[in-house]
Amino acid sequence: MTVEELLVYGKSHCHSDLAKLLLADIVSKNPLELLNYLDSEVEDTLYERYKKAVLAVENGTPLQYALGKVNFYGNEFFIDERVLIPRFETEELVENTINYINEYFTSPVDIIDLGCGSGVIGLTLEKKVSTKSVDLIDISDDALEVANKNCGKLNSSANLIKSDMFSSVEKKYDVIISNPPYIKEKEEIEEIVKNNEPHLALYAGPDGLDCYRKILSTIKSHMKERCLVAFEIGYLQKEKICALIEEYLEEVTIICKKDLSEKDRMIFILKNI
Repeated sequence: MTVEELLVYGKSHCHSDLAKLLLADIVSKNPLELLNYLDSEVEDTLYERYKKAVLAVENGTPLQYALGKVNFYGNEFFIDERVLIPRFETEELVENTINYINEYFTSPVDIIDLGCGSGVIGLTLEKKVSTKSVDLIDISDDALEVANKNCGKLNSSANLIKSDMFSSVEKKYDVIISNPPYIKEKEEIEEIVKNNEPHLALYAGPDGLDCYRKILSTIKSHMKERCLVAFEIGYLQKEKICALIEEYLEEVTIICKKDLSEKDRMIFILKNI
C-alpha cells in the first residue's frame, strides 16, 4: 500500500491529524513532509503496525500508548498502559529542578525519584546534571519494568528499587524529587485518563494527599545536610501541602512556582541552601 492509501484508511477511523501523526511516526517521516511521499510504497509490516495503532486510537487509546513512546525533555521514552503519560507540567518541574541544582550544587549529586513510573524524571536529571547516583523508586513491578527498559534505551546507570516511597530506602540524598499520585479518590477526571492510565499512579486517598504525607513523614532521615526537594502538585493543593511541610520539617525554605498556565503546580523545599 502507498502512504496516500494508508492515510485514507487512517482518516476513516480517527481524526485526520492523529492519522497523520501515527503514520509519520511509523514510516519515520516528519508529519509536515508526509504529503511529499504520497506515492511511496509502505512495507506490509509497517502497514500492520499502522492499522493496529489506528484501531487502538479509534477505540479510545491515547496516542502515546498507541505509539508506545513519548518525547520528554528532548529524549524518547518507551511507555505503555502500565505507567502514566508524562505531562508538560512535569517537564516544567524538571526544568526548574535542573536550574536549582546548577545554581546551588557544585559537586555531583545523589538523586532519588520517588514514584518514578516510566523513569522520565530521574533519567532526564541524570542526563542533564552531574550525578553521583540516581535511584528510581516505585511500588509497582510493572512500572519498574518500564523504567528498566528506559534505562536501557538511555544507557543509564540508575538503580531501580521496589519500595513504597522511602519504606525500603536507607540512603540520604542531595535531591529528592517526586510527581506522586495526587488526585482525590472521588474526583472527576477526563474519561480518556480514567479509562487508560493506571489508577495506582493517579489516586491518593480522600484528599489526594496520602503520598505527600507518606513522603514527608519520613523524609528527614533521607535528607543530606544540604538538600533540595521538588514536588509536582495538584493546582489546588498548595496551601495544604505547605502546611504538611511545616508540620514535618523545620528551618527550611518553601518555594511554590506556577506553571505556564499560571497555576500553582510545583513546590520546592530548600534545606541549608
